[in-house]
Amino acid sequence: MNIRKKVIILYAFIVFIPTALLAVGAGYVVLHLVRENYLITIQEAVRQNAQSIAFKKQSYDLIVTRAATDGELISRLSREYKDIYEQLDTVLYVDRSFQYTDQYLPGIKSFRIYHSNSTLVQDGGFLWRPENRMISGEREEAWFERTIETPGALKWSNGVDNERELVVSHKISNHNGGYYGIIYMRLDYNEVFAEFLHRPFDGAGDLYIVDERGNIIASSSQEQIGIRLSESSIQPYWNDSFEMNAVMNGKLFVTSKLDSGWTVAALVHLDRMEEQSRLIFISVGAGIVFFLMLSIFLLYAFLNNFVWRIHKLGKRMNDISRGDFEVSVKNRVQDELGELELLFNHMTGRLGKLVEENAQVGIKEKEQSFKALQAQINPHFIYNSLGLLRWRALDLHDEKQIRIIDALTSFYRIALNNRENVTAIRDELEHVKAYLEIQQLRYPDRVSVDWDIDPEVLDLYTIKLLLQPIVENCYLHSGITQVIRAQIRISIIRLDGEVHFEIFDNGKGLRPEVLELVRMEKYEGTRNGFGLNNIRERLRLYFGLQGHFAIDSIENEWTCISIRIPVCTNKPQIMRGEGYDSSVNRG
Repeated sequence: MNIRKKVIILYAFIVFIPTALLAVGAGYVVLHLVRENYLITIQEAVRQNAQSIAFKKQSYDLIVTRAATDGELISRLSREYKDIYEQLDTVLYVDRSFQYTDQYLPGIKSFRIYHSNSTLVQDGGFLWRPENRMISGEREEAWFERTIETPGALKWSNGVDNERELVVSHKISNHNGGYYGIIYMRLDYNEVFAEFLHRPFDGAGDLYIVDERGNIIASSSQEQIGIRLSESSIQPYWNDSFEMNAVMNGKLFVTSKLDSGWTVAALVHLDRMEEQSRLIFISVGAGIVFFLMLSIFLLYAFLNNFVWRIHKLGKRMNDISRGDFEVSVKNRVQDELGELELLFNHMTGRLGKLVEENAQVGIKEKEQSFKALQAQINPHFIYNSLGLLRWRALDLHDEKQIRIIDALTSFYRIALNNRENVTAIRDELEHVKAYLEIQQLRYPDRVSVDWDIDPEVLDLYTIKLLLQPIVENCYLHSGITQVIRAQIRISIIRLDGEVHFEIFDNGKGLRPEVLELVRMEKYEGTRNGFGLNNIRERLRLYFGLQGHFAIDSIENEWTCISIRIPVCTNKPQIMRGEGYDSSVNRG
């Protein structure tokens, strides 16, 4: 079976059939999710409308409640007036207190204070006594008595003769359980509720506001305004369970109850949702079929081109196997196979040169072996020479010369050992002490050296030549031998899974601009040697982000270098990338 048939069969079993099955399943899932999201959207819309309505109701309630509980107003309504001046004072007080009430919120058409105090006049402005005038479709006296007898202090109702108006009333109570009067506020229906009830759900349903007594205060359905719930069209959907989600006769009924006792109800037709669901299902199905057919066509076209180009590469590779390195493949398409063709052409051009270079590599390997042998001979020659000098010094009983030779031997034994790049902290300290011994013999009694070494760190491992180059800088760059009471302090302690190295000297320190360059690793120095940048690079090489190097200095005062590495009970290895787990070196 050729590669074309294999790819087509794999495509059918791995892509086409699973995609078709998943498409059918996804279609049903999408339908379910669309319906569920539609229901959630309706519920959220009802909840948000309910919150907005509750806030607006509370705003108007606050106005009449504040007026009905005004202590001064209650006191003035309860007193007995004996002359016109006392009545005038009360009228002026009422005018001052409530003259801007109709400006607090939009839609307030009338604000009155009805009272039953026969000794207090009515001014036709805010103060009124119930008489035979008409109000809310009935006589004032009848409305006043009925409102007083109605349970509860606050009440909303629709205008009897004009359903486009709302009436908010609040009783003015006395301390004996009686009433001095009623706050009457007439509102414009459109100003209060029209924004919530104009084409709710884009005309796919109706919204109702039902008060605590079962009266429909407002509705997007005009004929339902002001009637009892038991006589309304939503009665078949209503029950005692609020915050519900009921579907009946192709309609969704959702309610949300307010803290004031009102209920916001929505009756939404589901026909539009079903139409949207069917349209989505058909669109998804048609799109999947189209893209599957398109993918089959593109796959077939790709396979024809792909297989032809592979055959061409195979023929050229066969030419190379016969020793013809001058062959090439014409490249016209910039894709992965095109890159392979370019690499093939590059390979054929380089193959002859690589054969020649391979021969040169063999010669260079022999040269490197000879150089490695020379590198081993040089340390042996130095050790033998130092040994001869030590015997001569012993014959002459020159103790100072013996000390110098022993220090040099220890120093070069570690420095010239190129086979190991890591060492025990104990050996690194021996190397530093050998160097300091030589310097103390060169500059006797000029520099004091203080040691603070934690015994626990001696058998741990570190990289070689970590401390000696820093101590050498104390003599070469800090001018420590020229300082009065010169001091070098070397500290090594183990703390929180790390080994802390610190080298301090009270030499001449670094100028601020030089210190900044050193910290930025841009200072190259003026002498040969390892230098601080070399130490940083080797810390990164062996410890990565766990190796820390820091330097502080004050010019003409001191310099302090701090190094932190992880605790290594085994010899650390060179980091091999971000995935290297340095914890394998820890104790």
